[in-house]
Amino acid sequence: MKIGVLALQGAVAEHIRLIELAGAEGVIVKKVEQLADIDGIILPGGESTTMGKLMHLYGFIDALRSFSDQGKPIFGTCAGMILLAEEIAGQEQPHLGLMSMRVARNAFGRQRESFETDLPVVGIVEPVRAVFIRAPLIEEFGAGVEVLATYNGQIVAARQGHLLAASFHPELTDDYAMHSYFLSMVK
Repeated sequence: MKIGVLALQGAVAEHIRLIELAGAEGVIVKKVEQLADIDGIILPGGESTTMGKLMHLYGFIDALRSFSDQGKPIFGTCAGMILLAEEIAGQEQPHLGLMSMRVARNAFGRQRESFETDLPVVGIVEPVRAVFIRAPLIEEFGAGVEVLATYNGQIVAARQGHLLAASFHPELTDDYAMHSYFLSMVK
């Protein structure tokens, strides 16, 4: 099984490491053509506005929508979650607009408010180690979206069919449970 990590910006190597610890081959994706050779893709954390612009520039918007239309799984972490959302609070246009949810950017505050916690996640036995850095949250969600995790009553992880989103950075820990969960979706 080959899992790509979109390598336009963000924590690419860290995701590759955890994909491999979870038992799959990690592929750094820099070109649209590479999407044909992978079974699932992770949209990493980073800066969502910059990533969205780079995705437009390099043709990834339509290519990732087509990837999703084929039922291939996509996992967005932090900024990647923002890229997946149908609606972004305070912003006119979404990026990919694939997942039926409205997200708020930087909902947990600025860089200095960053924190780590152990988070219970539906479908994963042990709590997941989650790193929140200028993290977004899911304000609202539509039909077909399953809430997987909350923190202080706020939705921080969800799934809609073949789409998975998390507010936090699982790749900045040694805990590959979220990556294993994603691999089970790809299988």
